[in-house]
Amino acid sequence: MMLEAVDLKINYGRITAVRGVSLGVEKGEIVTLVGANGAGKSSILHGIAGAEKLAGGSVSFEGKDITANRAHHTAALGVSLVPEGRRIFGRMSVLENLEVGGCLKDPVSLKNGLAMVMGLFPVLKERARQEAGTLSGGEQQMLAIARGLMNEPKLLLLDEPSLGLSPLMEQAVFKVIAEIRRLGTTILLVEQNANLALKISDKTYVVESGKITLSGKSGELLKDDNIKKAYLGG
Repeated sequence: MMLEAVDLKINYGRITAVRGVSLGVEKGEIVTLVGANGAGKSSILHGIAGAEKLAGGSVSFEGKDITANRAHHTAALGVSLVPEGRRIFGRMSVLENLEVGGCLKDPVSLKNGLAMVMGLFPVLKERARQEAGTLSGGEQQMLAIARGLMNEPKLLLLDEPSLGLSPLMEQAVFKVIAEIRRLGTTILLVEQNANLALKISDKTYVVESGKITLSGKSGELLKDDNIKKAYLGG
């Protein structure tokens, strides 16, 4: 198991957002978390990444306990979080955004990382000197993913990568996600478009009110009538 989270709990003041969530991600998988807005999916990712303090539970990565790690310590181990809403630096250039993503790397690794992501996202190479804030929504999402890849992560945590995108751009982003996995990066994905997410992933966890209420192989859950009704418009 590359990633194992056991009995995670996250509180925001008196509100409990995550209530004893346990999940696992095997090396090479795409694993999806689906659920309604406010179900706690993003909080789970942030807790795993060390960006949100846990009120309980444990997280291990490649057999190492990272429960108490701060976000930059977890990132140094090979876990990158691409947050919801892109959060790029709009007044910095595309290249500068990517260099921020690779700040933990030595100059040779940084150069190799830039070559890799610009091969994966040709549009970013074309717009390397352009202010990131002037990119289209889809291009900004690609930049956010590329910035997350600059750390050469073993595990990529993707939070709502298709949010606010056109159907055509959604398809383009999911094609890139499949390619990232093919190149060897394991992915834990939070996604509102459950139809696309289940089709691309190996395993799915359904999150409701801070708890996992259902889990299984994505291909099997695609056929589940309750899942179809709740998340797939069936």
